Amino acid sequence: MKKSNVYPWIVVALLWGVALLNYMDRQMLSTMKDSMQIDITELQSAANFGRLMAVFLWIYGLMSPVAGLIADRLNRKWLIVCSLFVWSAVTYLMGVADTFNQVFWLRALMGISEALYIPAGLSLIADYHTGRSRSLAVGIHMTGLYTGQAIGGFGATVAAAFSWHTTFHWFGIIGIAYAIILMLFLRDKKSEPVTPVQSTNTEEQKVNIFQSLRMLFSNIAFWVILLYFAAPSLPGWATKNWLPTLFAENLNLPMSQAGPLSTITIAVSSFIGVLTGGLLSDKWVQRNLRGRIYTGAIGLGLTIPSLLLLGFGHSLVAVVGAGLLFGIGYGIFDANNMPILCQFVSAKQRATAYGVMNMTGVFAGAAITDLLGQWGDGGNLGLGFAMLAIVVVVALCAQLYFLRPKTDNVE
Repeated sequence: MKKSNVYPWIVVALLWGVALLNYMDRQMLSTMKDSMQIDITELQSAANFGRLMAVFLWIYGLMSPVAGLIADRLNRKWLIVCSLFVWSAVTYLMGVADTFNQVFWLRALMGISEALYIPAGLSLIADYHTGRSRSLAVGIHMTGLYTGQAIGGFGATVAAAFSWHTTFHWFGIIGIAYAIILMLFLRDKKSEPVTPVQSTNTEEQKVNIFQSLRMLFSNIAFWVILLYFAAPSLPGWATKNWLPTLFAENLNLPMSQAGPLSTITIAVSSFIGVLTGGLLSDKWVQRNLRGRIYTGAIGLGLTIPSLLLLGFGHSLVAVVGAGLLFGIGYGIFDANNMPILCQFVSAKQRATAYGVMNMTGVFAGAAITDLLGQWGDGGNLGLGFAMLAIVVVVALCAQLYFLRPKTDNVE
């Protein structure tokens, strides 16, 4: 099965399920606060709940480059399986926890285990899929993240029907069972045969890691890609964390209506964007090596007017239309991050490179979430969204000017 033409798509299907569980398990906590605070009174404090959410982001961000270094050196199948098993076990144990400290440290452990997945998963998909299908494969995988985020939003609904303990238990059990399925059917693929290690000397291994990082950071194109990735991460995280509030303020809607409207708008349009961006990029790159660059630029370009409309629009058509435009544009951008990276970074360093990118994006998201909170208190949330368009313009110009690939797949 591994040698068949179908197996690369089986890999995408298997990892789609992992991506769904990855975002679903991390999202559930935010929706079940009301149920949990009855039993864990410390969660009634907004400050304590903020600490709980922040510890995941900080650890997830710090661990991302480490996760990439590990994925470039170990068998990615077992790294993904172990990662899924651990965060699923953590999800199960969240249902057993009865103190704030227990939940806090479990959330921290989830940050470590979930960080190990994305660099390994995306680099594995990139190795299985060549230029003719790489962007589409990555895009389909990204829809798993969006789906998981949406399903995670129903955690409170399930908790209301049963209990928050039961909800965590069953979602954890599902993840553990899925890890067993991966053990049976997922296979790693290296770009070249792995030669036996001649020396296990720790100092030699450290030198190899530092040499790898030095090669990566001496690559000017990688710095441009890092900017290209980080700049749109600012509005990306802004929409995840503040779009419901913006919809409520600009449209004068109660949060019970603004929340679902904003979430559904972004989820549906992003789904369309990743599939469209994947198909377009894979076809364009066959005729022009900069096809992926141009496709990503189209996606970023669509987010610029959408951010201005989100910031200054006050009609239902303008705000929802802007949300749809942003989701499509961001989806096109999302589908092409790893494929563009493959044009400039070798297969041996892709997981490490994406880990650094992921860390940069998460930290940018944490910073903008805090900044927009301050702007929101001053009544300037819409202006904050509009100003993010300037950052995207800078990244777009840098991408188009500097990124000139010579191949679609650096070995």
